Amino acid sequence: MKKDRPARAITASKDVEIIIVDDMQFSRVVVQAALKKAGFINIRVASSALQALRMMEEKHADVVLADWVMPEMDGLQLTDTLRQRDEERGEYTGIILFTAQEGIEPLVEAFNRGVDDYICKPPNPHELAARVNAAARIASLQNDLLETSKQLEETIRHLEDMALTDPLTGAGNRRLLSRQLEQHLLDATSRRGGVCFVMLDIDHFKKINDTYGHDVGDEILVGLTRRIRRTVRPTDLVARMGGEEFGIIMHYTNPENYKSTSLDRLLSSINSRPFKTAAGELSITTSIGVCFYSGEGQQPSVQNLIKCADEKLYQAKANGRNQIVF
Repeated sequence: MKKDRPARAITASKDVEIIIVDDMQFSRVVVQAALKKAGFINIRVASSALQALRMMEEKHADVVLADWVMPEMDGLQLTDTLRQRDEERGEYTGIILFTAQEGIEPLVEAFNRGVDDYICKPPNPHELAARVNAAARIASLQNDLLETSKQLEETIRHLEDMALTDPLTGAGNRRLLSRQLEQHLLDATSRRGGVCFVMLDIDHFKKINDTYGHDVGDEILVGLTRRIRRTVRPTDLVARMGGEEFGIIMHYTNPENYKSTSLDRLLSSINSRPFKTAAGELSITTSIGVCFYSGEGQQPSVQNLIKCADEKLYQAKANGRNQIVF
């Protein structure tokens, strides 16, 4: 007849952070001694759930071992609080409850509320160590998944930003401009505000590229973008629509406000000083076409508002360039 093999000792993960929560001092001492004997080092003890939560604020624990029945806040209520805390912080805590509960229904409720495991009282030291290691392993895997998920979300946000950004100038691209312009038109209609759409084009830009090369042309585009952004308000959107053409979305409640202030200042800023390039300092002029929707009457489509500003821009070119046409 075969003899039962003795339970193999569990090797503890020394870096596992553990909090023992029990209102009975004797139970805390017994569990802590068993875990230390198994090789666990980082063990804190709390006499109440509230004390354990304060400890978690000071330093996160990988595994919380809590008694099911405690005054003020029991093990299930502690589990609810820890799971809410985990969700808010993007962390995961392994939770094990000590129980003398009988029947399946209480255990089902405990698992449904976020408990990872349970141990019957009094705990077997070998079983205790094994279950703590398992809970720590689960918590580690969950935290790895949460970190990976967070990195994926950041990557997705970065890709979305790239999809809406002009890679050369850092301004928005035509896709972003169309999306934002549509939203501004809807807002203007519902709130009776005004939307000013500006199209700006560098005069004789082809000549700059042909004379000095495209790298110098790119320097002009980047410098112009910076100058436009410094001149307009932070809430205004600046986008490169293609080539040497830019679009600006401005929000105003009165169409007279933008005519005498922002756009005159914008044209003056562009003409105020030359741009520094590898070919030396180069001066440019720009032609600007502007269309305004007051929020009253028939709301134009994005395409129609862009077409309107484009026609005004063409008129500015035809009138001799370096001017604004409303």
